[in-house]
Order: sequence, then structure tokens, then C-alpha cells
Amino acid sequence: MSDSHLLLSIAVLGGTGKEGKGLAYRWAKAGYHVHIGSRDPEKAKAAAQELKGMLGEGSSVEGMGNPEAARQANIVVLSVPYSAHRSTLESVKEELKGKILIDVTVPLVPPKVATVQMPPAGSATQEAKEVLGDDAQICAAFQNISYEHLLDDADVQCDVLVTGTSKEARAEAIKLVEAAGLKGWDAGPIENSVVVEGMTSVLIGINKKYGSTHAGIKITGISK
Repeated sequence: MSDSHLLLSIAVLGGTGKEGKGLAYRWAKAGYHVHIGSRDPEKAKAAAQELKGMLGEGSSVEGMGNPEAARQANIVVLSVPYSAHRSTLESVKEELKGKILIDVTVPLVPPKVATVQMPPAGSATQEAKEVLGDDAQICAAFQNISYEHLLDDADVQCDVLVTGTSKEARAEAIKLVEAAGLKGWDAGPIENSVVVEGMTSVLIGINKKYGSTHAGIKITGISK
């Protein structure tokens, strides 16, 4: 475990859901201190206990309400259904000032989840920027990774595209991608998040058509 792991704590807002819980599992396993956030603190505590049972002794996972989790963490990850996206951001806006937010949210609109349906802001991540303004650095990442991959200890043969408001923020997000055992790529400014988020609906459609749950993306032709 490196010193940076000892100093860095991560809040996963929506960490009681499948994707958020999978990310929390990966980071706690890598040695980070993880705060599971939820609108219901009791659900967050239950999810934290579940992860501790999976990880064993020495893991550092705590459950609490979203505002407290965001306040205590150095970096905040938002993994909630799109229907709760704006309200969750507004509830933690003050706690996010001066921090990096990694937005995992995809603007899926049931029942047509295999059809790309982007919000007026362009993407959920751009919508987060509308809510937070310049008080936080914002990245999009992990939209194209199945939670089944995250809760499996096997190597993941999928890449993660990272977009965001600055090169520095994207670099920090990529460090967390790599800590989760995945390969991350700097995919440019936050405006490009429309492509990353929209790809999720495409992958859902591919999964449905070909009877899978694990479709992902991989960048080829580049040595890294």
C-alpha cells in the first residue's frame, strides 16, 4: 500500500447500488478508505458491512449519509440512477467545493434503455457541471463497465474512457481507474462525455441481442 492510498479517501454516493458497490469493493481491496454514501444511512451501513465481509480483516469501509460521506472524502464518486442525479448533486453541493467529482451516472430513460437519450445539457456529467458550477472539478468514468466485472476478482478485459473539466482531474480519475484494476484512457474534455455515456445504451442493446451481460469497449492500436 502506498502513502497516497493512506492519505486518500473516496466517497461513493449511491454505493448501495450494484455499480457503486462494485467500485467501492475494488478500491477498498486496493487499500483506500471508502465511505459508502446513501440517502438512507442505515442502508449505507448495511452495504459497508457486506463489503467488509467480502474483503476480510484490514479493510476500511464505512457507511453514512451522502452529505457526510462527501464531506469526509478527498474524491467523490457519484453512482446513482439518473432519476436521482440532480437531487443528489444539490444535496451535496456544498461538500463538493474544491474536490474532484467522478460521475458514473448514465441518463437511461426506461423503458427504452437501449436507446441513447441525452439530457438538454448534453450529458449527465455536463448536467453535474451546471449544478456545481466551477466549485468542483468533474469527470465522467466507468459508464461502460458492468458491475459483474467489478465484483469479480478476475482481470477485466474492458477499458475505461475518462473525460473531464481539466487534464489534472482526468489524471486523478485515471489513477483510480488503475487502482480498480482497469485500464483508463484520457478521452478529452467534459463535452466528450456525451459519447461515453451514450455508449452504455449501445452496449445494453448488444448484450440483449447477443445474450450477454458483459459487453464492454477496448482501445486498440496504441501502446501504453
